[in-house]
Amino acid sequence: MGGDYYVSLEINRNATDADIKKAYRRLALKYHPDKSSDSEAYEKFSEIAEAYHVLSDPRKKATYDKFGEEGLKRGIPSDLGVNGAWTEGYTFHGNPEKIFRSFFGGDNPFGDFYAEDGSDIDVGFGGLCGRGMRKQDAPIERDLHLALEDLFHGCTKKMKISRRVMNEDGYTSSIKDKILSINIKPGWRQGTRIIFEKEGDQGPNCIPADIIFVVQQKNHPRFSRQEHNLIYTYDIDLEKALTSFSMEIETLDGRLLNIPVNDIVHSNYTKVVPGEGMPQSADPSCRGDLIVKFHVKFPEKLSLKGKRLIKQALTL
Repeated sequence: MGGDYYVSLEINRNATDADIKKAYRRLALKYHPDKSSDSEAYEKFSEIAEAYHVLSDPRKKATYDKFGEEGLKRGIPSDLGVNGAWTEGYTFHGNPEKIFRSFFGGDNPFGDFYAEDGSDIDVGFGGLCGRGMRKQDAPIERDLHLALEDLFHGCTKKMKISRRVMNEDGYTSSIKDKILSINIKPGWRQGTRIIFEKEGDQGPNCIPADIIFVVQQKNHPRFSRQEHNLIYTYDIDLEKALTSFSMEIETLDGRLLNIPVNDIVHSNYTKVVPGEGMPQSADPSCRGDLIVKFHVKFPEKLSLKGKRLIKQALTL
């Protein structure tokens, strides 16, 4: 740039953050290329964008105030101990329109600043007034990993988020933490979306984004899930597969089910226990089924006598 950022924004070195924003707003509207095709106006527009980009950032401003533009752009040694200063050189990205869009909001915000007769419209930091105006930021999605027990019983999860909020002056902002409480209902499925409206970062000319948590079910060591049904795989040997037996399965709520099996267990055999699956979120008193599948362990080898005895038994 090769000039004084404070001079570019027509402010003094004691200017507050609010003063910096007011100055940029006034000059950006004055020198925007849509208002003038003069090349000198565009250079001025780019100049004030770079000045605002530096002075609106506390770290860049701290470096510039102590070391000037040369120190800012070349970087400074870290042992100089400047509070908040960068140690890497700064380079303006050269896109003043990006600064303008970020400040006022919208992809083409300048067209909203004029009345139909061509006169300027007064635009405050509280939001644009005119056509098109404020746009909501895109939703922010985060996965919410839950154990199968959480989705079976229901629970409450506390999620801490850090977001930018506007200060009382309406110009400056700060980062603050907030706790969001999520009430997990029994029976919620993978992919369930919990929406907190407008809990994203606040800005002078934008509508905060919605924050969306998407349920992701963790793997369970004993059960898998299909819709409202729970699937359990039970290991048995060949003897049990061919004769009657009973099995014990511990449920998600800690009960012990004793389930008799009097059928021959073949490769496609399943045992259905009605009402022992997952609750339905619409009516937790209604539950799916427990479906038991079987893994039959065959002997690795048999003696001749054993084979003969099995043949005799199967021919009876």
